[in-house]
Amino acid sequence: MKILNRDVDYAVRALVLMARNDRPATPVAGMREEVRVSGPFLRKIMQKLQRSGFVHSVKGKGGGFALARDPGNIRLGELVSALQGGIRLNDCVSGGKLCAFHSACKLRGRLASMEGRLLEELAAITVKDLA
Repeated sequence: MKILNRDVDYAVRALVLMARNDRPATPVAGMREEVRVSGPFLRKIMQKLQRSGFVHSVKGKGGGFALARDPGNIRLGELVSALQGGIRLNDCVSGGKLCAFHSACKLRGRLASMEGRLLEELAAITVKDLA
């Protein structure tokens, strides 16, 4: 089971790379090799990051993408929410209906508690911490 999907994984790599750079903008072509993903897929991820307000595009010579926020203010939990929606360890749903054991299930509460702790941990990690 993966907790973070590949969009989040590549987005974190790209944001960390940008946080380490001294340049005002980083072109996708320059990120591709270090992030280890194809150019078209990385562009899609960067567009998602732009729509979510994590980066902005810089046009013209020396253009590319730049962080829209300080790396210390970009939290991993926010990236997860923006790029994959959230983290669910178990949906407790069968065929669109609640399972027959939903109200008496002892596991459901524990899973919800673990999800909460995991989200707290992700919210505590910033791009600056990873850079």
